Amino acid sequence: MVRIDDVASVSEISKTTFDGKSVPVFLYQNKPTVLLGIDLNKLAGEYTFVASLKNGLSITQTITVLAREKKTEPLGIPEKLGGNTLQAQIALVTSLVQENAILNSLWTGKKAFWTQVFRYPLASNTVTDAYGYTRLTGQYTIAHKGVDLRASQGTKVYAMNRGVVRLARMFRNYGKTIVVDHGLGVQTMYMHLSKIYVNVGELVLPGQLIAKSGMTGYAEQPHLHITVRLGGISIDPIKFLALFGK
Repeated sequence: MVRIDDVASVSEISKTTFDGKSVPVFLYQNKPTVLLGIDLNKLAGEYTFVASLKNGLSITQTITVLAREKKTEPLGIPEKLGGNTLQAQIALVTSLVQENAILNSLWTGKKAFWTQVFRYPLASNTVTDAYGYTRLTGQYTIAHKGVDLRASQGTKVYAMNRGVVRLARMFRNYGKTIVVDHGLGVQTMYMHLSKIYVNVGELVLPGQLIAKSGMTGYAEQPHLHITVRLGGISIDPIKFLALFGK
């Protein structure tokens, strides 16, 4: 999160960029603010953030990206998806590409739909599988670009903030999945659900019951997987929530 302290209003800004790419700016706590998504595999180094003002001036800040420790853990394929065979590995990777293409194509609003802080999706939240490590599945490696939260079968799942449902469907690997668009490229994703209570196009409110947890898709035990995306980049949901004091 970058706050532009020397500017009083978003209307004074013509454009904001990070590493040469345009990023949206919005008003948060009465300050023009930008949420920057740093890809899991982005090279360590210094990158430039620029806020171009309508008066011709610009504000520049250097953002340092540190090297991430790389961790790898083995993870097998559930029997319901073919077990630990080469054929199942190929089917897994091929279908993941297809599912991710659908997720990457989802529309995001050009304004922020939320006014409240983001919140956890469960009444009780314990991380059982962290963001950012690599799962070794046979001959393939798959990055875990979200977090798993402890949830028994049928635990109530709540919307993390106000937004519009862009997807509510069953996937082979992600199972029953909901994607809520919060605008400005911010999306929350809820996966491996047992039940879905919302429809595409529906406006959901913060803390609204949207689903129940389960173990559909590529899951051997009931839990809730959540992903947070900023501008199409999956970031650590726990660090994202920490920005809002959660």
